[in-house]
Amino acid sequence: MLEYLRNAADKPLAKVLMFVLIFSFVGWGAAEWIFGGATRDTTLLSVGDADISVQQFNNERSRQLSQMTKDEQRATYTDPAKSAALTNSVMSKITIDQLALNRAKDLGFVVSDKRIAEEIKSYPEFMENGEFSAWRFDYILQNSGLSEQDFANYLRGDILRNMTLGSTSVAMRVPDFAVDAAYNARYARRDINYATVKFADFKVAMPSDEDLRAYYAQNPQTVPEMRSVSYVFVAADMNKPDIYDEKFKVAQQIEDMIISGDSMKTAADKHKAKYARVEKIERGKKTSDKVLTDDLVAKAFSMESGSESELLELKDGFVILRVDEIHPQHNAEFNDVKKSLVGAWKKSEQRKQAYVKSNEKLIALNKDNDTKGYKNASVTRTDGAPLVVLNAAFAGKTGDNVMVEDGDAFYVVNVGKNTMPAVDKAKKESLRKELEKMSVRFVMDDYTQFLKREYPVKVHEKTFNRFIAK
Repeated sequence: MLEYLRNAADKPLAKVLMFVLIFSFVGWGAAEWIFGGATRDTTLLSVGDADISVQQFNNERSRQLSQMTKDEQRATYTDPAKSAALTNSVMSKITIDQLALNRAKDLGFVVSDKRIAEEIKSYPEFMENGEFSAWRFDYILQNSGLSEQDFANYLRGDILRNMTLGSTSVAMRVPDFAVDAAYNARYARRDINYATVKFADFKVAMPSDEDLRAYYAQNPQTVPEMRSVSYVFVAADMNKPDIYDEKFKVAQQIEDMIISGDSMKTAADKHKAKYARVEKIERGKKTSDKVLTDDLVAKAFSMESGSESELLELKDGFVILRVDEIHPQHNAEFNDVKKSLVGAWKKSEQRKQAYVKSNEKLIALNKDNDTKGYKNASVTRTDGAPLVVLNAAFAGKTGDNVMVEDGDAFYVVNVGKNTMPAVDKAKKESLRKELEKMSVRFVMDDYTQFLKREYPVKVHEKTFNRFIAK
């Protein structure tokens, strides 16, 4: 729409339309200010008909941080991956908790005030000389910044969640035959003989241009689609309402100028905003430009050439994005990739020779069953030989001869006898507990998916980006 208005900016109809749009924006802003709409919603998640606020997220995040060591906390603050993992953990926890509360409500579960009082009196933290101390109770709550009602609500929710989810956390006893089958599969051994034929053992000469061209014809290299973009960015502290409102108005004024036909750079310069053009960004790849987040790059690849985005909110400001040019996917020119083809061609030729040699070994093995020069090993499913050899050993049956490939080598494998493991009661019991824990996870995952179907979960992206994704 922005592109259409720009192209038609000098036409009378377009000027009238732009006046109506600008008046609507001003009217909307004034109405929001007059009626109090400027107070922004801090709803982070909707679970069914229940809302979860940013404050609830922060409370759970603080709780999880308090359970970490100082080193773990420091790592969480400095390592983006660990910080993202904590965010995911908190989002999962508050979502599952609310799903359980929704279910408890629909099932008619109730927790009486008497039950809450009994729970409070049983907390060791609130006891003195073996008895409940009202003074300690008040003192601890005050230092925690909680009211009695806050704490009572927390306890009530915790009890209701346990009522709903408690049965899913009870491990079911795994039948003996299942434990036996898992034990035999994990600890059984197979005797094998295998020969390794490495690609690197074969020498090849330097390729000619004709060799490389023929190889490239069979293995073309694709240059992915890229896009050149430009943007205007208005920096703002999104957590401070006054600054947010001030910068939002500036961003709107820039947007109005662009709609009226001014270039992005002209609008940015007039309002002292940042303007930048970035050449040839690639889908799914990070850029050195800090404004162009993964989400903005994905946005750029959903737009048409010459189009501008709507005014977008980031965690640290506002941005309008434009796709200046689309560079379609295409095959690279031979001369541009010629040097990089040499190594690939050599490996391809070595692989051909290694395949011929391996096939000769397999034919001889099938004919004479001669394993002279082969390596003998007693292996489990996870130990004793390269992984592809282990997979081949346990996929076949005794007496099978197979050839498998693994990156830089072929393996010719002779599968020998199978040896069942000796009974180890300690290992079996440990395996039983492992299987029981797995069964709990399976039940919990299935029940959680059922709850999500009953009470759909929606993340409020703008709130998440403004307050959480920092």
